[in-house]
Formats: sequence, C-alpha cells, structure tokens
Amino acid sequence: MAETVAARLLERLREWGVEQVFGYPGDGINGIVAAFGAAGDQPRFIQTRHEEMAAFEAVGYAKFSGRPGVCLATSGPGAIHLLNGLYDAKLDHVPVVAIVGQTDRAAMGGHFQQEVDLQALFKDVASAYLAELNVPEQLPNVLDRAFRTALARRAPTAIIVPADVQELDHHEPGHVFRQVPSGPPDAPSSVVLPAQEQVEAAAAVLNAGERVAILVGQGARGAAGEVMEVAEATGAGVAKALLGKDVLSDDLPYVTGSIGLLGTRASYELMRDCDTLLVVGSSFPYSQFPPEFGQARAVQIDVDGSVLGMRYPTEVNLVGDAGATLRALVPLLRPSPDRSWRSRVEASVADWWETVERQAMVDARPVNPMRIVHELSLRIPDDAIVTADSGSSTNWYARLLRMHGSMRGSLSGTLATMGAGVPYAIGAKFAHPDRPVVALVGDGAMQMNGLAELLTITRYQDRWADRRLVVCVFHNNDLNQVTWELRALGGAPKFEESQSLPDVDYAELARGLGLTGINVDAPGDLGEAWDRALTADGPVLLDVRCDPEVPPIPPHATFEQLKETTEALLKGDPNAWRVLVQGVKTKAQEFVPGRG
Repeated sequence: MAETVAARLLERLREWGVEQVFGYPGDGINGIVAAFGAAGDQPRFIQTRHEEMAAFEAVGYAKFSGRPGVCLATSGPGAIHLLNGLYDAKLDHVPVVAIVGQTDRAAMGGHFQQEVDLQALFKDVASAYLAELNVPEQLPNVLDRAFRTALARRAPTAIIVPADVQELDHHEPGHVFRQVPSGPPDAPSSVVLPAQEQVEAAAAVLNAGERVAILVGQGARGAAGEVMEVAEATGAGVAKALLGKDVLSDDLPYVTGSIGLLGTRASYELMRDCDTLLVVGSSFPYSQFPPEFGQARAVQIDVDGSVLGMRYPTEVNLVGDAGATLRALVPLLRPSPDRSWRSRVEASVADWWETVERQAMVDARPVNPMRIVHELSLRIPDDAIVTADSGSSTNWYARLLRMHGSMRGSLSGTLATMGAGVPYAIGAKFAHPDRPVVALVGDGAMQMNGLAELLTITRYQDRWADRRLVVCVFHNNDLNQVTWELRALGGAPKFEESQSLPDVDYAELARGLGLTGINVDAPGDLGEAWDRALTADGPVLLDVRCDPEVPPIPPHATFEQLKETTEALLKGDPNAWRVLVQGVKTKAQEFVPGRG
C-alpha cells in the first residue's frame, strides 16, 4: 500500500527529531490525524484544549528546549486560533513550525465552509517562511525549509496542507525540471564572528570606561561564562532584560537583576550612573531605561544585525554569536585596577535585595503578593523552570525571583500576551520531563484560559518522569496590572465593571480535575504551602488570596509621582485610601537604612 502525503509528513517530522506535536483535531487535518494513529502516535499528538494553547505550548517547548516547537491546527477557525501564539514566537524570536489544514483544492475560491485565505492570514506572522503544499513532490523541500528557516531566523514558519493533498499517494521529487529535492534533515550551526578590527574597536571603548554597565538578553544565554569574564575584567555591573533573566545567577553580587518598568532599583542606578554600556544579545524594547543619550559610550553584540543601534546610539556594533564574539574580545581587555565602581554596584544590589525582602513582609489583606514570590525564591530547586504570565504578578517574578543554579525562566516578553503562563509550563514539561516547573499566573489569565489547560496537565502528567508542575494563582479578583495602569498612566480611578473578576475557588476546581489544590489565605501559611507543592508527587495548584492594592511601584518612582497617582485615585477610586496606605508603606521600605 502506497504511503500517503500525511504519513510521509509525520515520517519527516520524526527525521527532524520531533517528539511531539501540540494540536487540536478538525476535518481540515483528518488525513494527518489518521496518520498519527497509523504511526503509533510517533511523534506524539498532544491534545490541547484550544489551538491558541497549542501554539503557546510549542513556544514554551522551543524556549526551554532550544529545538523547534511544532503545532497543528485545522483550517479556518483552527488556523485563526494559532495566531496569538505564533506572534508570541515571532516577537520573542522563537523557532516554531505551524502545520495548518485547508479545504480541498477543488473547493478553494468557492466560499466553502471554513475556507479562509490562509496565505493572507499568515503572511505577516510567518513572513520568514510560508508555503502551501499542493502536490506530493513538494513535501520534503517545503517541510525542511520550514524547519531550517525557523532555526536560522529564530522565527515561526507555517506550511498549509489542503485536506485532499494529505490523502494523496506520496511521491518523492524527481531529477526533473520544476521539481525541487531536499537534503536530509539536519541542524546546521554556523558561528558568526565580526571582523578583528571591530572587536579591537569595541575593546578600546570598554578599556576607556571607568563605570561600565552590561545589559544581557536571551541572546547571551549560551555565553554566561564569557559575560562573567568581561564583567570581572572591566569591573562592570550586569543588568538583565526580562527575557534574559535566567542568563546569570542572581547570587552573583554584581548582577543587578531585571531592567525596565518591572526592573530593580539597582539596575536603574547602574544605567543612570554608568559611562560605558555593553549590550549582549538583547533588543530591549524601551529606550528610556538605558543611559541618557550621549551619557555613555556603547558597544552592542548581536547575531542579528538588524537590531544593532536600535534603542541606543551605539558607537561600535558587532554582528556575531555572543559567546564567540566575547571570547575574541576578552583577551583585548585590560583589567581595571579601580574597583570602586564595582563596590558601588554591589552595595546597590545588596541594598536592593534587603529592600524587596522588607517590602514583601509589609502587612496586606490578606497576603502581600510580593511575599508569594519571596517565599518561593527561598525554596525553589536549583533545576526548576519558571514561567510567568502577563499581569501584575509579572512584576513580582521580575523583581523578587532570584535565579540560581541551572534555573530557567521565561514569559511572553515583547507581545506580553495574557494566557501564556500555563501552556508555557506544559511545553516546558515536555522539553524537560525530569525537572520541576512552576507557573506564576494571575487570576485574570487563569480565567482566560489557564483553567481549561489544567485538563491537559491532568491528562499528560504520567508522561513526565518528574511530575511536579506547580501553578500558583495570584487570586485578587482584579485585572490588576490594567487597574494600576489606569491609575498611574491614565490618571483614572479603577473602573469596577471592567476590572473586577468573578470570585472562583481555583484550588477546589483543581481538586475536581484530579490535581492537588492548596488554598492559602494567610501570609504565615505561604512557606508551608510552597514546601508541600514543591515536594508533591504530582501537579499542584496553589491558590493564594492576595491584596490587589499592593502597588507595583517602578524602581525610579519618586514620592512626587506617588502623590500624583494618589490624586488620580481620589477622583473616585473605590479603594483609594487603602491604595495610598499600601503605597506609602511599600515605598517607605526603600528608605530604611541598609548596607547600601
């Protein structure tokens, strides 16, 4: 019996080393779904609750494995649902391959059921590579190019497979005109290096600096050792873009933590006071948080030349692999004998950690959300993976979670979409089934789609050697980040109709789905709850009722700005007085005398 196009597609996925495909069935991909069954579920079909979750899980898998994530959806609505997750991959530079069904070729253009112009739909999100498979002979080249492009450009790609094509007999392309062959699947890697004279120019800039700052992003993840060498030679402090939070351990005394609106005061001061800046593997999206323009001489290293000089007027731009470029740079650096700048940075870092610990212990009703992450940070295993959703909980992940050991962490960085935290965690478990995973999720994101995806966790937990997956819900019945944005940026009080959420017992729902559910209503119970969750023999949902009025005050905020926000609150915010009290108590912790 001849092999179908769908069967050959799955065989080619196996040749690419694909172990699972995240997806949801539909008649536009019936041929492919049938092929999964005939192939003994190799690669494994991971059924999500929604196609958007399939895309997010593919992104999470790719982020934490370094290999392309693969997602599958039917035509029409299924394809449409993939878009948010694929845009997340595009904006965070993650390799994902989407396989999408389409109506039969004979029906195209006939306004057939679920017929959508998929070429138009995907042409932006999959601009790196998008192709439609219309004859069997296209298959190896189209699929291979989708994988090679996703890897080379760190981007999502998509292939469209009409339903009738899936069931055709497969024929390999021949050595004939207008047919295109393809080499065997591989993962070629090339190390890009800048010219020696450019490296020398960068070294001259860094050697001339007296107060050097380094900003690392996710592009520096494989170059942690080299970054530390540069930091030691120059006496620099190192700040981390949010997607690069796991590049360096926060146990290093000169690592100032996250930068930006969700960042630390130590990172803010590092950028405010430096005279030289080295950016490695980051296209940090905000221009107001690096040094003032003209204040610092700057060098940038990135494998993608299109992002160089995009946020700051850099003097020397090096297109190259971060690790290889830094290895070429290190021998040219003259160790700085003056360590006063380094001492100043380390004092600022120590003071910051003391400050946020005090802030986490400020009384709240019932639980201070900062304390949730503080208590986790004291207990989290060295090999844990942490995913964070978008919302006010992201502030606490960014500022309070201390990375150490081989910990990994990520979130929807540039798109900042809600709803990625739980599916990212599932993707992480398939990438590393032997490691514990923690998802930090607001109740808004949990209600949006996290609750449904608990079913996916329940279904597949037996496939993970280490079944620990902790979903921690910041339960405050408020779309809290938007509430604070309304207050601080819009000058408007909280609008209850848009901001308040229905009250749900998330732990009870988890128990109903067969998971362990733990309710926390008092700050003194947090430590024990984390201990139980992190040592459990299966997935756990931690439902922590926390105070929505604890303010995510930016590290550079002044009392004057706090006063202006309070004036906006007094226009009619239902909780104005409590917001004011919590804001003053939290901000005051920065002024308690410490080592800094």
